[in-house]
Amino acid sequence: MTNSAQARNTKAENALELSDLSVAYRVAGRNRAVLRNLSLNIKQGEAYGLVGESGCGKSTVALTVVRYLPRNGSISGGAISLDGQNVMKLDGEALRRARAESVSMVYQDPGKALNPSIRVGRQLTEIFELGGITGQAATERAIAMLNRVRISDPPSVMQRYPHQLSGGMQQRVAIAMALANDPSMLILDEPTTGLDATVEAEVLDLIAQLRQELSASILFISHNLAVVSNMCDRVGVLYAGMLVEEGPTEIVFNDPRHPYTVALLRCLPRGGQRKDQGRLDTIPGFLPGIGADIKGCAFADRCALADDRCRTELPPLYDLGGRLSRCFYHDKAQSLPRATPSNVPAPAPKPAAAPVLRVAGLNKTYASHGHALRAVKDVSLDLRPGETLGLVGESGSGKTTFARLLLGLVPPDDGGTIELEGKALAPKLENRGDDQVKAMQIVFQNPDSALNRSHSIRHLIGRALKRLAGLRGKALEARLNDLVRSVRLTDRHLAVKPRQLSGGLKQRVAIARAFAGDPRIVVCDEPTSALDVSVQAAILNLLADLQAKEDVSYIFISHDLGVVRYLSDKIAVLYLGRIMEIGPSEQVFSGPHHPYTEALLSAVPKLDQTETARIRLDGEIPSATNPPSGCVFHTRCPRKIGPICEQQEPPLSEAQPGHSIRCHIPYAELARLQKTVVAEPA
Repeated sequence: MTNSAQARNTKAENALELSDLSVAYRVAGRNRAVLRNLSLNIKQGEAYGLVGESGCGKSTVALTVVRYLPRNGSISGGAISLDGQNVMKLDGEALRRARAESVSMVYQDPGKALNPSIRVGRQLTEIFELGGITGQAATERAIAMLNRVRISDPPSVMQRYPHQLSGGMQQRVAIAMALANDPSMLILDEPTTGLDATVEAEVLDLIAQLRQELSASILFISHNLAVVSNMCDRVGVLYAGMLVEEGPTEIVFNDPRHPYTVALLRCLPRGGQRKDQGRLDTIPGFLPGIGADIKGCAFADRCALADDRCRTELPPLYDLGGRLSRCFYHDKAQSLPRATPSNVPAPAPKPAAAPVLRVAGLNKTYASHGHALRAVKDVSLDLRPGETLGLVGESGSGKTTFARLLLGLVPPDDGGTIELEGKALAPKLENRGDDQVKAMQIVFQNPDSALNRSHSIRHLIGRALKRLAGLRGKALEARLNDLVRSVRLTDRHLAVKPRQLSGGLKQRVAIARAFAGDPRIVVCDEPTSALDVSVQAAILNLLADLQAKEDVSYIFISHDLGVVRYLSDKIAVLYLGRIMEIGPSEQVFSGPHHPYTEALLSAVPKLDQTETARIRLDGEIPSATNPPSGCVFHTRCPRKIGPICEQQEPPLSEAQPGHSIRCHIPYAELARLQKTVVAEPA
């Protein structure tokens, strides 16, 4: 046992205590409140989840605990105790020692947490050197830490730079660095947001395992309620810098007693909900801005249960027997009326309609260090008017490359064809006609990168209307107003610039711009992955409504399989550039399905914490420069049946009408096998 682990046995009962903590940011010459009299504690060895919308103060809590607030941030009241130490009274040296020995943080983006100019090994050994361990001993400790986070071939990984690692590998390295000194408190700020379902599951398994080994306490910050449900013993719901509900995770998520918690949970597509079964519920209005003058309940303006008392008097935190709720009407919270009508089913695509998009034999090969990298291999599919095709698969499976080929951003290899409404599309965007260009648009994952920050929203959408639709004068103004209403923006938003809008509002602007030319197909590349569940629900409803109104087709790329299931009519599962399975959404999700699809679905965290057989894939997706022989999935497949998988690539065969699977195992046998539990690799 390490010295820090031994010392942990004599520490205070609580690893972290926040008492009436208030934090403010100085903006435009005024101190504006961000956290307001926040009190919570995390016991030794406990995992505590903190959830809420962006802007509610979650990350500020994490930064305050280790006194990493930005220069304009200050603690205006309250106390912080870390393992019994008053963090507020620590001098510079004591604070540095606490950060090095007691508390560590893992951030959302490991690419920003790791120094891109320093090899991984040097970044790890430096941590041990700061603790007095040098030379070969530091190297051995670094290798041991990489083994601990289940990284294969640690000596090789130590010689690489961060950009030479996948996102999952980078996050494991970041976790290894955070755990190098056996901290008693681990703060995880959205550690899996940008990861694929399989990698996310591996990282969460790793965190759970290391928590047991180290007896560490965890503050887990996330907007993914299902992840928190599976990882945390207790959960706190934060709103406008105040704790509005707290209690055991299972109880809070199954029996919420604050209207805000109820509303958050209703935003999620649950139980396989689809767009043709009605809209997701949303939360009306917006989170109060920082420094807002809140006289009563902070949620009152968005709550259908609120009355005059709620608007003038701050509710206390009611103790409901081991759980807390800051609501006068906590006993009626679950009777909160829906904010969005549920009976708005989307029309189904027309089965007899001619495909709006037809792709046949599409391939894309890149040159990579003298080797051929086949990013997309022999992809063929159709897309009907008003239909949504969901593209799923791990990073490196070819999803984004396929989208770029459709848009003409990169040319395909010779031989394949792309047809739009029966007419061949030129391989390159610059060789396509204006009508073809405006017929196919894209909505990116990050609207900040897609929108020019120096122009107003009116200019951004108006410019697209001029270029794509050729509109001028009154016709332009009429169409602009129609688009703004369609994406649920108001006239006041037209005068502002993107930097003045929230992430959800910026994504609405990006969608409005994509629809400016009346497109036939819109490619949605992870359009909701960085959004809170409340904003995500609003964007998904918006996409479904626009599809019904405009009869547009979507190609929807996402690693959130619940979102894909909600919006998609058809699913294509990609692996190493190949379609492993394609078919109607419900057939693909309900199975029998390809073993790779089975593994992806088993990796998705469930909000209800139901015990399901998790299928762990052995290793990472192979390099496309040297794909495995035979079935490219055989090196990781838990249902591999023998040499045929290694020697022959299976064809994409129709298992049922419209549902095709690329596997040597017959469909009936897959059905039998998938009723049994797959043994996990040793």
